[in-house]
Amino acid sequence: MKEVFDYIKSLNIVENSNVVVAVSGGPDSMCLLNILLKYSKKNNINIICAHVNHSKRRQSEEEKEYVYKYCSNNNIRFEYLKIEKYNNENFHEQARNIRYNFFDKIVKKYNSKYLFMAHHGDDLIETILMRISRGASSRGYSGIRINSKRNNYYIIRPLLFVTKNDILNYLDKYNIRYYVDESNNSDIYTRNRYRKYILPFLKSENKNIHKKYLEFSDEIYKEEEYISNIVNTKYMEIAVNDIININKIIKEDKYIQEKLIYLYLMDIYQDNIKLINREHIKLLVEIINNNRPNIFINLPNNMIAIKEYNKLYIKKNSNKRDNYKLLLNNEVNISNYNIKFVDNTVDSSNYTIKLNSKEIKLPLYIRNRCDGDVMEVKGLNGSKKIKDIMIDSKVPLSNRDNIPLLVDSSGKILCLFGIKKSKYDKQNNEFYDIIVKCTKKEEE
Repeated sequence: MKEVFDYIKSLNIVENSNVVVAVSGGPDSMCLLNILLKYSKKNNINIICAHVNHSKRRQSEEEKEYVYKYCSNNNIRFEYLKIEKYNNENFHEQARNIRYNFFDKIVKKYNSKYLFMAHHGDDLIETILMRISRGASSRGYSGIRINSKRNNYYIIRPLLFVTKNDILNYLDKYNIRYYVDESNNSDIYTRNRYRKYILPFLKSENKNIHKKYLEFSDEIYKEEEYISNIVNTKYMEIAVNDIININKIIKEDKYIQEKLIYLYLMDIYQDNIKLINREHIKLLVEIINNNRPNIFINLPNNMIAIKEYNKLYIKKNSNKRDNYKLLLNNEVNISNYNIKFVDNTVDSSNYTIKLNSKEIKLPLYIRNRCDGDVMEVKGLNGSKKIKDIMIDSKVPLSNRDNIPLLVDSSGKILCLFGIKKSKYDKQNNEFYDIIVKCTKKEEE
């Protein structure tokens, strides 16, 4: 246990400081509590025991009473939480969240910088192997950290230097009582299968295999930290206002692209980031490197990722198109467009059209585009789909439903404002008796 004591000593905990330790009453946490108790007597720190009763086993109340008495006999403050009921969520996930919320409160209550937890070297091996089998991020492959930051405090796991056998030998040596959770022997749980069948083989190859895994964990974590610093710096330039600049991100190595995309997804999904997996990240990397200018894909939680030429962004998915068809009596305001009849104009852009009333059927209407829309384009001997006109004009996918169309009563499309005019548009030297002008409001 020398490495455990040495590591705790290296923290340089200030005299009279409060430290919180999570104690279940099992062998691991009772070992850690006793080690901290010995350390506190030499270094004058205050220990607060945080005990959670999950109300899942008959022994729970007995364990609580034992831990309470142990603390009382050794002048250790005791904080307790009993979980009365669970909802229908994943039990282990919910129990973990409740535990950590409780620990957060206790750490804050005692103004502590440290929460000690009793994960040991065998736990580290099991965690790394399970994550490799299931798949995880690079940081996930590093397993359990001996010192990690949470909110405004540090979680310290000094028992990662030792094995389960080391812990049991320590408890026997000092005659410390503990309780065993019988579910730890069941093959139902994946971790137990790793513990019973894989760890013995690894230890037969190298009795100190846990230290090799600890070195591996530290190496992976340091590399991930280095890469993260690079990625965070690049991210500030590539993602602005929740939009990815594709021209910039595609200059990066594919591995860095994946890291940048994951960081972007974390910003978007926040607490729901667990809905995202590696396949989503790979798919987004594929579309930013695809030559097609407009692509969209569906993502979890009813979100949609949209690639529009040089940008990628994610928004809530809405398949509903707000269809409208408005009579152009004098003036129409729709979205950010103002459309009205005018008496004269010098404008000859695609925002103004001059018409001969004898060639069309009145009255005129303003409407949104519809599937299959076709217009007889000015200067083109024939018709062209509105969709193709927008693609050729590089209109962003998200803006295509916003651009208003001018149509007559027979349904002929006369103008796609700001983009193209139909063959019915007249030159200044031709006869026309109707002028329709469109103005984008931000241009006024």
